[in-house]
Amino acid sequence: QVQLVESGGGLVQAGDSLRLSCAASRRTFNSYKMGWFRQAPGKEREFVAAISWSSGSTFYAKSVKDRFTISRDNVKNTVYLQMNSLKPEDTAVYYCAAENPYNSRYDYWGQGTQVTVSL
Repeated sequence: QVQLVESGGGLVQAGDSLRLSCAASRRTFNSYKMGWFRQAPGKEREFVAAISWSSGSTFYAKSVKDRFTISRDNVKNTVYLQMNSLKPEDTAVYYCAAENPYNSRYDYWGQGTQVTVSL
């Protein structure tokens, strides 16, 4: 079981930056692929970015590529999402998730943090 706690959300203006953090409880955090997802009002949850356990591979949704950067610190058991050039359409609740290494599904989720981008 992995417990995840997100932080760093807030209200910003278009063009601003935010950095989200996700702290994991488990000592074996460094063996989990981690991802960020988001859900806007009235929409389904969507993939934003992911990073392999070793940070050797990163993956991004087309809508955020070149604006967002995912990273991780396996010593601090924390994964980050640096969000630059934010747009109003980035407004959503952002969730951190850990992929279960036994079934390759994101089975562990945080409670989410709200990001609101105004014009």
